[in-house]
Order: sequence, then C-alpha cells, then structure tokens
Amino acid sequence: MSNTDKINPCNQINFLKGEIAKLSFKSKEGHVASAYSIMDLIWVLLKDVLKVDFDHRSLERFVLSKGHASLALYAMLLDTKIISYPEFQSFCEYDSKLGGHPDSSKLPHVSASTGSLGHGLAMSVGMAMASKIQKNDNRIYCLLGDGECNEGSVWEAVLLAVEHKLNNLYCIVDLNHSGDRAIHLGQLNEKFESFGCEVVVIDGHDHSQILHAYQSHHNTKPFVVIAETIKGKGVGIMENAPAWHHRSPSEDELVLILGDLSLS
Repeated sequence: MSNTDKINPCNQINFLKGEIAKLSFKSKEGHVASAYSIMDLIWVLLKDVLKVDFDHRSLERFVLSKGHASLALYAMLLDTKIISYPEFQSFCEYDSKLGGHPDSSKLPHVSASTGSLGHGLAMSVGMAMASKIQKNDNRIYCLLGDGECNEGSVWEAVLLAVEHKLNNLYCIVDLNHSGDRAIHLGQLNEKFESFGCEVVVIDGHDHSQILHAYQSHHNTKPFVVIAETIKGKGVGIMENAPAWHHRSPSEDELVLILGDLSLS
C-alpha cells in the first residue's frame, strides 16, 4: 500500500505548504509561491512514480531545474523521512545542508545542484544518454519553470535529446505564467513539438492527470509534460501575485496563509 492510500494527499500537501510558509517566515528566505505551484507535481513523482533505493542511489533520477523552488523538494524529503525535522528547520542557516538552491554535494538524494536556470535540462540529457549507453531501463525526470524556457540552453538540450532519441527523458514544464510580464512564450506545446518531442498538456494540480502523464510509454521521442499551474496555489494573497516571487510572509500574512490552507 502506498502512502497516498493511507492519507488524504490534499490534506498532507496543505500541511507541507504550511510548514514551508512557517519556515520561510522563520528564515526570511525562500520562493514560497514557486514551491506551491509545483507541490502536486513533485508529490505524485516522489510518492507514486520514482523507483528509489534510499540506502544506495536512485534508480531513476529527478532534477529540479528551477532550483529556487527548493522548499517544495525539501518538504517532500521531510515527508519521505529522507531528512529530519531539525534538518528541515535549518533551511538557509550557515552550516545547513539546505540552501536556497539544492546542493547535491550535501544531499546525496539530490541528483544535481541547480538554480542557474537553463542548466537542469542539459544535465538531465546527459543522465539520459548515460542510461542509454549503460543499457539501464530507467527514466530521467526534469522539472523546469516556464520562464526558464527563455534560456537558449534549454532548446539546445532539446535538440540533443531528440537527435539521440532519448525516450527515457521526461521534461516537465511548470507553466504558471509568472514570466508573461517579461516575455510571452506562446504555445509551448507547439514549440516542443516542432523540435521533435512528444508533448501532453495537463492540469498540474490534478493528480490523476499528472500520474497518467508520468507513467506514459513512448517509442523514440523525448516526452514533455506541459503542466498548467497556479503560482502560490491555495493561498489567496499569493496566487498569481508577482510580489510573492521571492519574499517571506509577515506574521499577519502567515496567519492568513495558514487559514487558507485550513491549518489555523
């Protein structure tokens, strides 16, 4: 029986969002709204999809290319008991393993140090190619932000993935439209398809759609999941509010956040 059979995922995700908000209030750091937009995507991936040997190494890899949303990853590592609560609470302290961006040299279950946007997919392509060469039957999942898709290195990596028929590569794009004020990306699905990828567009907060996309099988093409999400999902003062890209809640705002999450 999986963890999602034992508990209500929505309640647990809201609990973790509450822990993220309280930790951001405590540390005065973190991209809370960005973390909220990907919580469902990471929950399904780490709870229901990845085949992981926690004593040794991940048989399948996950790269959080939008590393500034690290609080979502840390919350899931807490939930799966990979890190302890005191470790979680040490976020952004001087000697903590948990920085503003994930560091694979400090966290062995993090596949890549990320945060310099546009690099995560290229590293994932390298992992996918290595798996093919070694004849390993595993998948590499990489989660990008939509604004990150303005980086030319993303499209260079896509070209390489298509050329080498990396059907073990799953690129997940968190399409929360937070970058639309700078550059409109247009129809991202059409762009990825024009490069030779197989693409599906889903509701990035619907667990059944997410799971179906993650478990899809493909022939020769890299697979791209365009996940329509809401930045700051679940919190009224935060949803689609640009000011919340990188800020911590005040004490009064924390009360509002916990109330919206039904945690007060």
